Amino acid sequence: MAINLYNGFVNTKNGESYKCISSTEESFKIEWRVQPSEHLPFEHIHLNQDEIIHVKKGELALMLNGKASVIKAGNTITIKKGEKHLAFNYSDEMLECEIEYIPGLDSYQFFQCFGGLVIDNSVGKEGKVSIPKMCYFAKKMNAKALTRPSGIPGPLFNFILSFFYGIGVMFGWKRFYKKYAI
Repeated sequence: MAINLYNGFVNTKNGESYKCISSTEESFKIEWRVQPSEHLPFEHIHLNQDEIIHVKKGELALMLNGKASVIKAGNTITIKKGEKHLAFNYSDEMLECEIEYIPGLDSYQFFQCFGGLVIDNSVGKEGKVSIPKMCYFAKKMNAKALTRPSGIPGPLFNFILSFFYGIGVMFGWKRFYKKYAI
């Protein structure tokens, strides 16, 4: 059965949680909660979407195009597609944000795969999901809502997606894709 993102999910390793607020082709909105001293796994860019972050509680420490800033509760920041960014919660309190991706594209399906890995505990010690499986899912679904590590050039990233897609085919990862997103 496919993952219902409106029910939300929690990463038991790092306490990070996600819950879908709305999903259309024009916009995908999620509630995102981050425990103190946690951060996203790597600096990245969104290839086809702008990301709007509304900080509801706490402080979002953000590295955007090499410049550090702090976004406090009640404020909003827009990250344009292609801009390098990395988010942190350095404060002593829970960070709560509403994140909107514009356009929505296939974000719901992409997050279903991400959420499925989290729910099935297919994560490392620090709670980071299986990158090989996410690469497989992205290639399998021909994802438009694609996030790429900023330090990896596009052609190399495409090769990596194809490589892990091949690995996933050999190891039968389609069963996970069907479980999470279909």
